[in-house]
Amino acid sequence: MGEAWLWSTWVKAGRLRNADVAIVAACLPFVNPKLYQEITRNKVVLLACPEREHSALYGKIASMIRSSRPRSITVVSIDGSPHCALLHASVNEAEYILDEDIPRRHYVVVDGEELREISPNAVRVARYLSIVEELIRKNPEALEELAKHSLEYRNSLARASKGDAPRA
Repeated sequence: MGEAWLWSTWVKAGRLRNADVAIVAACLPFVNPKLYQEITRNKVVLLACPEREHSALYGKIASMIRSSRPRSITVVSIDGSPHCALLHASVNEAEYILDEDIPRRHYVVVDGEELREISPNAVRVARYLSIVEELIRKNPEALEELAKHSLEYRNSLARASKGDAPRA
């Protein structure tokens, strides 16, 4: 169905009306073209990169939903990307701003290969680092899983084992 940049798309564009919209991390077509094709099939695709585009995505998405009433929204980002997380938070925030349920699904691409659905509540919790910290304290095995995916975390562990950085 084609693609456009989220920030450059008019919120009343006719092709958004009653459409299945996919808000997709702009790098996904390069990270995994096959997965990109699968997840965007039969959807109006809006590419987004909070690192490239203005951070006012909350209002833009809320305006798009209010003005065009898409049938559904699918958000797809790269897991572990701090700026990509904003795409998910933006859709949750749009629901809050509009004070109405938005039919949506959230997905992350793990290690460039695996598409994994996440809940809107996972997105909400991720915004509250104090809650994340408590979850880690109660479930320290989560850090073992993090080590499988995060080069940054593995590097911090390596520095800590040399005594260069505190292990935390």
